Amino acid sequence: MILVAGHLMVDPAKRDDYVAVCVEAVEQARRAPGCLDFPVSADAVDPGRVNVFERWESAETLAAFRGAGPSGELMAEIRSASVVEYDVSGSRSLT
Repeated sequence: MILVAGHLMVDPAKRDDYVAVCVEAVEQARRAPGCLDFPVSADAVDPGRVNVFERWESAETLAAFRGAGPSGELMAEIRSASVVEYDVSGSRSLT
């Protein structure tokens, strides 16, 4: 399993618009083969922060989805980013 987690920093005045534009990408990801979860959300405390989290069955399914990458419009709005990809060898349910 592959996890992608972190955050993006955008102009606080444009953060909610940024998250709204991401809806289409979230919907596409969730329909993609191998996608187990894909939320993009506004941070509850920092008005310029967008939290990202992805969970994929494998590196191959993630790579297949990433082919196009984010649009130039979305990339232009990002002031900084801290996002890490993790290769998870095991897990256990907490529920």
